[in-house]
Amino acid sequence: MISTKIGQLINEQITKEQYAAQYYLSMSAWFSAKDLDGIANYFRVQSKEELMHADKMFDYLNDVGAEIIIGEIAKPPHEFADAKDIFEKALAHEKIVTQSIFNILKNANDEGDFATVSFLQWFVTEQVEEEANASQLVTKIKMVCDNPSALYLFDQELSQRVFNPVPAK
Repeated sequence: MISTKIGQLINEQITKEQYAAQYYLSMSAWFSAKDLDGIANYFRVQSKEELMHADKMFDYLNDVGAEIIIGEIAKPPHEFADAKDIFEKALAHEKIVTQSIFNILKNANDEGDFATVSFLQWFVTEQVEEEANASQLVTKIKMVCDNPSALYLFDQELSQRVFNPVPAK
């Protein structure tokens, strides 16, 4: 039902989503080591969301009868300069993911693959939300990183985030 090219792009996106999950888990570990468990929780939940995105794409490829090829996941960085560096890298990474999804969408649209175009609309909406959240967190961490009391409150705020999975289909 979908072309080999679109299948390949989605397979590559699955790998990118799995890499993002590992990247965020690495960020979570950094915050855990600093006893900032609330912020660590935020990135742990983010990691789970990325895996859910990969699963959603996996299921789509399966539904349309495309070949699923699991790609190699690169080792994410584990050393970061500081909390601000991590949030800035998270925002930059979300922008990369957004562009990758837009690329698949453009190719699907060019091919007249309306099923894939429709499927990807959820991801477009999700990426708008992801970038907005990441941008807000960059702003907040810049405000609080030099103030231990404010950092404590920020950490407490992010401890409230829970994984709320959307059904895969």
